Amino acid sequence: MYLELIVSQPQMEIQRVTRSLNSEMVEEAYRQGIFPMADIERGVVTWHRPRRRAVLPLEAFHVSRSLARRIRRGGFQVTFDLDFAGVMAACAARESTWISQEFKAVYGDLHRSGKAHSVEVWVEGALAGGLYGVSLGGAFFAESKFHRVTDMSKVALAHLVWRLQARGFALLEVQYLTAHLRQFGVVEITNKDYMARLGMALELERAFFP
Repeated sequence: MYLELIVSQPQMEIQRVTRSLNSEMVEEAYRQGIFPMADIERGVVTWHRPRRRAVLPLEAFHVSRSLARRIRRGGFQVTFDLDFAGVMAACAARESTWISQEFKAVYGDLHRSGKAHSVEVWVEGALAGGLYGVSLGGAFFAESKFHRVTDMSKVALAHLVWRLQARGFALLEVQYLTAHLRQFGVVEITNKDYMARLGMALELERAFFP
């Protein structure tokens, strides 16, 4: 009943519903402009294609004065792909989450195959913030971020953008626009525009982590 109901509501922008997922399904979905989310309560995976897509134009990334001061002040260490599992676990440690145990396993598989990456921010040796996402061609699909110390998720995002710029990436997708993301220069574009940008980005040969 639930599967029939959810598929019958196009306003929810859900393309399909499955009982499980694997790394091959996830990669193919991203290439088609679709991303998965787990409905943990009902035990299903919903696959989304929003009508309006949120992207962060890499050339238009905005660092506020306060964030710039925080970065200059230091007191943290930034790493890449050092603790992917720890970042996913921290992103999932909230009251409501779409990151199920199955998601952790599947994205862990993608990480081990070099297609999913994490940014970690450490303060006094402890994981203080970070984010993770999927990298295909010249596109990066940011999935989730977290912080345990103020501003550390913002620091992680800044270092992600700088790495993507340095590596020649063309697209950074962040799924849905929020007031929090808008401050960094995130904008909404139509799905048609997004698919055109995605197609061009996927044609590029880029490496997030050499």
